Amino acid sequence: MIKPVTTEKAVRLIELNNTLVIEVDRRDSKDKIKKEFEETFKVKIDSINTLIHRNNKIAYLKLNSKNPAIDVATKLGMI
Repeated sequence: MIKPVTTEKAVRLIELNNTLVIEVDRRDSKDKIKKEFEETFKVKIDSINTLIHRNNKIAYLKLNSKNPAIDVATKLGMI
């Protein structure tokens, strides 16, 4: 399950770093997150960083420069 994070920091990361911030299931691995996201949105992910915050897993997905994060954010309804 992918739930977008829509804080001010998340929107700034989309604009400046081409990075999406999403909340995922805590049990998902980075490989599983990457595979599902790439198949769903047909984009290439360069790197993934994850953290556990308040018993939720947050994933920072840095997209390839050929895939603008703003387009994916629009599809997710973030912007």
